[in-house]
Amino acid sequence: MPSPVRAILIALALTAAFFAGAWYFASRTAPQSGTASMPLADQIASLNLNLGSGGVGDNELLRVAFDQVEHAYYKEVDAQTLIKGERTGLLSYLKDALKKKHVQPQLPAVGPGNDESQALSALNSQLASARSRYAPLGVAPADLTQAALTGMLKSLGDPYTEYLSPQQIRALNEQLDGGDFGGIGVFIYQLKNGQVVLQPIPDLPAARAGMHAGEVVDMIDGRTIKGFTLDRVERLIRGPEGTQVTLKTHPYKGTGGRSFHITREIIHVPTVHAKMENGYDYIRLSDFGQTSAAEIRKALLEGKAKHAKGYILDLRFNGGGLLDAAVNISSYFIQHGTIVTEIDRAGDRDSKEATGAYIPGLRPVAVLVNGFTASASEITAGALQDYKAAALIGTQTYGKGVVQGIYTMPNGGALKITTERYLTPAGRDIQHKGIAPDQNVAQTNDFRLIDTPQDKQLQAAKAYLDRFTR
Repeated sequence: MPSPVRAILIALALTAAFFAGAWYFASRTAPQSGTASMPLADQIASLNLNLGSGGVGDNELLRVAFDQVEHAYYKEVDAQTLIKGERTGLLSYLKDALKKKHVQPQLPAVGPGNDESQALSALNSQLASARSRYAPLGVAPADLTQAALTGMLKSLGDPYTEYLSPQQIRALNEQLDGGDFGGIGVFIYQLKNGQVVLQPIPDLPAARAGMHAGEVVDMIDGRTIKGFTLDRVERLIRGPEGTQVTLKTHPYKGTGGRSFHITREIIHVPTVHAKMENGYDYIRLSDFGQTSAAEIRKALLEGKAKHAKGYILDLRFNGGGLLDAAVNISSYFIQHGTIVTEIDRAGDRDSKEATGAYIPGLRPVAVLVNGFTASASEITAGALQDYKAAALIGTQTYGKGVVQGIYTMPNGGALKITTERYLTPAGRDIQHKGIAPDQNVAQTNDFRLIDTPQDKQLQAAKAYLDRFTR
């Protein structure tokens, strides 16, 4: 088994139906028309992945990917599945790349991969054939390699297991680290109809320019963005500090265009928004990033110093993040015991225990959840519910009960592979099930309702806490 340069366990909800990607500005695809999800990891921290400098051979990339999947994936893998997946990925990419040339791509059949050497030979043969046939037609060899790797990982049928290109892993590296970058201070989402929607972050350039939540982007610097991927939209919005970007937008579910001329700044996006309201410490967590636990601890201690009557932890639209962050945050509310148990392909268990960072006196607690509360969020929500450390209020959570590892590749890309499934402290397997709240409060899945007078779930949390303070 090859040793990855660095493998980091993460608990991310990155499904084709739920989130379309894990790249900064939290590029997402909503599960139903008219809704959008909040960012998975808006704060940008280094994964310390020691990205490679390129130039590695294709055969080596295929070998590393094959070996890593064969040994790390949480289920047994048939080598023939990976071979067929590579073929599908290559043909799919070539069909699109050669569409304007009216060329129907074909690849010769390869023999079955009955053992590891035969499987690797088949993988190498298919990629070499694609390069020799179609590189002369203008297809970039590097793109074919990425198509082959993407097809291999996609063949597993696991929406959380995928190949990340060097560009994508650099963005994820930023996303989980809370670092600084040149931008305008917005979260960006993509609806199923393809519309790109922006939500400005308070006190940052877009908000200061007068942008409101729910602006649909029509043009960037005079270029229509219809059909653009979120990764491409992100690259157009971001840029060097001091440069200007021009956005043309219209209101979500509204008419009338607006133009914004915004100067980019170095942006640092916190993961926590906290405030005291009616004597309660309200804390909204957007993701489980590298510094989220420290931010949550600071907010909790500040609330305690102000003699908060209760605490509200808002995990709605939080798609997860780092597993360790979930364990650390849960430990503030849970004095001792198991927070989460991971189970690998062999059935071996690894229990993550409370860290000892318990903060006494954090009662009563309400945790807000909804259908976009996923992964690391569910680890924390499930642990607090199992230990009766908090009441969950809202709607059924998403139901992602598996954990991924990030394995760097020699070309600077990475493999994100599902390595384990997990159980809550009470032994609940939430995969495809989610967590039922203690108090069900239905509300439209619209992030613009969060922390407004129309937020029925937040009002229900306050009413719940009121029972303890009368």
